[in-house]
Order: sequence, then structure tokens, then C-alpha cells
Amino acid sequence: MNWIKNLFIKNTISEKAEEMSKKFLIVGLGNIGAEYVNTRHNIGFKIVDYVASKQGVSFETAKLGAVAEFTIKGRKLILLKPNTYMNLSGKAVHYWMQKENIAKENILVITDDLNLAFGTIRIKGKGTDGGHNGLKNIQLILNTSEYPRFRFGISDEFKKGQQVDYVLGEWNETEKEKLPERFEVAKQIVESFALAGLNETMNSFNGK
Repeated sequence: MNWIKNLFIKNTISEKAEEMSKKFLIVGLGNIGAEYVNTRHNIGFKIVDYVASKQGVSFETAKLGAVAEFTIKGRKLILLKPNTYMNLSGKAVHYWMQKENIAKENILVITDDLNLAFGTIRIKGKGTDGGHNGLKNIQLILNTSEYPRFRFGISDEFKKGQQVDYVLGEWNETEKEKLPERFEVAKQIVESFALAGLNETMNSFNGK
């Protein structure tokens, strides 16, 4: 009878592994509060908001964040906007990874990047925090820097000593005109990550 028990255990493990491979956590980083809604630092929130709107789903308040879910071609995507403020984002990411049993390879963290020109896209499977407090905390809580991230360039067009005001400032008129097209590309990236995988998504979208 042991072989039957072992077969059952093996099948259960296989089913769980298959389930994990079809679930994805898409994390948009940002700060909560009306004063931050349209700031450069909140591009992560804006992108997942756009994805949710195009999928016809709404965010609901949940533990450590706002969450929206949808399914595309058999893949379940969970959109997360942590409500912990940027520098404690790792707490929310870790909680939802554990709750939904999602592997770190299947999370995609979306954040702003001062080191990239406005609208430039850079997707990587691992890397440093680059001085970004949100990524820094995620790395600390997850105890690894090996998780996929999607950086959206906000450029560094500010004078010395004005970085905080720039990052927490709103987009200029030229940037506002270009954002809708960038949001659509970002939506395609999120979908590609779940359907085609990280490597294919990097090859198709990096630098665009």
C-alpha cells in the first residue's frame, strides 16, 4: 500500500507545483495618499491601475494593500498595491507570496528609476536595489535580490539637492502626453511576463 500512498503524495506535489507555475504576483510600488497619486514615484501604482482598468477588474482593500485579480489564458494574475508606504513594501510582497503560494520567479515588481530616461523600460530577473527604498526593503524581507523587476524610467532632470522634490513631484506636460502609450506597453509587459515568461519578455521589451 505504500506505493499507492507515495503515488498520491507525488501527484499532490506535482499538482501544487503546476498550480504555482500558473499564478503571478504583479506588484506596483508607490505611496498611499492623495498627495502622491500623480507623482513620478507612484508609477508602479499607475501601471497596475491601468492593467486593472483594461481587464475590467477593480482593486479591493485587503491585508497590507489593495488587490485585484484576473485570469488570462489559464494564468491567474494578482495585482498588488502595497499600503505600507514605499520603504516597507517587502512586508506586503512577502505576505501575498505566502498567502497565494507564489514563487519568487513569478513575481514582477514595477518601480520608478531615476537612472533611466523618461519612459525607458528595463526588465531584469535580478539585480541591486539601485538606491530604491522599495526594492531595498523587498530584498531585505525576501532575503534575496533574485526576483524579476520592471523599472520605468523617470529620468534625472533635477538640480542638485532637489531629488526628493523631483521624485515626489508630478509629471510635466510633455511627460503626461506620452504616458498613455507607455501604459499600454507596460500592460503588454505584464501579460507577456505571465504568458511568455521572463526571458521572452526581456527580449521583446527591454529598451523600448
